[in-house]
Parts: sequence; structure tokens; C-alpha cells
Amino acid sequence: MPHILETGIFMLRKTYNTTWYKSCSSFARMMRAVCVDVPGGPENLVLRSIPRPKPKDGEVLIKVHAAALNRADLLQRRGLYPPPAGESDIIGLEVAGTVDSLGRRVKGNWKPDDRVMALLAGGGYAEYVSVPEELLIPVPDNLTFCQAAAIPEVWLTAFQLLDFIAQVKQGEVVLVHAGASGVGTAAVQLVRLFGALPIVTVGSQEKLRLAEKLGAAAGYNYKEESFVQGVHDFTAGKGANVILDCVGGCNWEKNVSSLAVDGRWVLYGTMGGRTVEGDLLGKLLSKRGHLLCSLLRSRSLQYKADLVKAFAVKVLPHFSNQPAALRPVIDSTYKLEDIAEAHRHMEANRNMGKIVITVTPQSEETP
Repeated sequence: MPHILETGIFMLRKTYNTTWYKSCSSFARMMRAVCVDVPGGPENLVLRSIPRPKPKDGEVLIKVHAAALNRADLLQRRGLYPPPAGESDIIGLEVAGTVDSLGRRVKGNWKPDDRVMALLAGGGYAEYVSVPEELLIPVPDNLTFCQAAAIPEVWLTAFQLLDFIAQVKQGEVVLVHAGASGVGTAAVQLVRLFGALPIVTVGSQEKLRLAEKLGAAAGYNYKEESFVQGVHDFTAGKGANVILDCVGGCNWEKNVSSLAVDGRWVLYGTMGGRTVEGDLLGKLLSKRGHLLCSLLRSRSLQYKADLVKAFAVKVLPHFSNQPAALRPVIDSTYKLEDIAEAHRHMEANRNMGKIVITVTPQSEETP
């Protein structure tokens, strides 16, 4: 009997040790992430522990220090903008952090603890995210993770719209709607970098002052004045060569009136509605106008990789210049557990520039 009891004690100890090891190992593979079980309002954003992703072939696992909000996040939360097939259901299109580990067949010289930022198709509201290595961008030494998180989605979007789609030329006039938004603040600075003239529409005088500080040559508070008249006055009646439009439906007639002959109207959002009533085609035809539509999230990996490469060559060095020619504009920062408040802040249109989410405790932030 004593012998059996001793054996039982031995087995119990062994079981306990094995269980402890497995639970610790399992715990190490978990992460906090923001989930949406039922589409709806900000209150439906739930922070919970879920399995950490494993990097696939050609992917890099990032330990996320900061993420940033985008309008698309609000739509996805409401069930109106699902992720592309095969991508993470977790919301979040851009992050900054450090390399945690590498999947097989990674070709680049990435190594653990490298500071990186990344464009995502989803998965950003989490402590870890796995990303194809082609979508990684090194973080300039002079930027914090919060600043870096404010770059990938909006700056690559603005760069794509201006360089790949509109092909902006030196000396052209570019009308940027929502000039104090994330994409807007990036676009204003890029238009200047490309030697063109940015003019903006905004919804308050405070936002107008920000846009002008970033380089806008003129601006119009659409709540108080006609931006059509302002554009015609600024261009001596010629109109804007390029319009970056995230508003859509309700602005179509004003956009066509503001457009120069042979101008390019680039539509990348429909915050003002998707339906159009009236003689859009006739009026656009009379201007010989080009209506160009573009999204980024649904693009192929190869397209995004080409975009990242071009951005790294043409734009990224200007974040490091002394003094830096370009800077991400941060409106506010929230902790991951306060993600619902961050969404409410964006939905109220109170932000000027980017809303950033700190995922890693601020004490671990590296300048």
C-alpha cells in the first residue's frame, strides 16, 4: 500500500509538472485582440485573449507596439466592409512594432527586434500580427512607434492616389477633400513634395489652420462657404487639375464644376453617399474629365508590394531629413482597452490627423 501511494504521488507530480509546462507554453502563444462578435456600434468591440498567429511562408510576425484607426475600421465593425477572403477578421489596417519571428522562406534581411511598420489587410488591433515581408517598411530612427503606426495605410493610400492613379505633375492644382483627415494631411504634404499646389476642403476653422500649416495653399470650410467658388477664384477660372474625393455622392456636381478641363477626379470613398442623381456623365464629358476610382485593401499582394517599394524610394527618406520634410499628424492616442472610445471619437469627426492605439505599454515605446 505505501508503495502504491508513493507511486501515485510520483505520477501526480509528473502530471502537474507536465500540465504546468503545457499551460505556460499555451499562455505564451496567446495574445490580446479586439474582436467583433456581432456587427454594430463601438460597444460591440470586445477585448479578449485569442491564439497568436503563426507566420506562414514568406511572412514576418510583428509584436505590435501601436496601431492606428481608419474609416474602413468603422465600416468593418458595422459589418459593411468585410476583409478580403483569407485575411484576418480582426480589424486594423496598419501597425508599427518589432519583428518577433520569421516564417520560412523569408528572403529579406529582417531579424528579431527590427523596428518595422506594415500595411495590413486586417489584424492590426492585436498584440501580434503576421505580415507578408513585402509589406514591411523600416521605421526611421527619428520616429516613435506611435508616429510610425500613423503612416502605412494613409500615406500609402495618398501616395497611391497621387502617384499611381492621378499621376500628379509639377505645378498642377490638387483639391483634397477632408484635408485634415489622415489621408488628407498626408496628401497635402505629398502634393507639396511633388511640386504641385494643394488646396483643401475642411469642416472647421481649426482644421483649416492645420491644413494650411501643413502646406495647403488655400482652404475652404464647406460648412460656411462654397468651395466651388473658392477653387475658381484660386485657379483664375481654370479649375483643379486633380480632385481627391472621399465624399462621393453629395459632392458630385460641385466636383465636376471644380474640375479643370481634362482633369482627374479620383474617388476613393463614399462618405457622402453612393447614389447620384442628375447629368453626371454629360457634365463630366463636357470637361473631358477622367473619373478614376481606387481602393487599396482589395489590391493584390504584388500591387501592394510595388506600392511599398515605390514609397520607400520616393517618400520614406523625407521622414528622416533634418528638418524632416514630412511628418505624420497624430490627433490623439488611446489604449487598446479603450478602443470603443477611439471609434466614437472618429465617428464624431472630431479628429485632425490620425487616432493611434497603443498596444504595448508606453514604457516600452522606443524613440
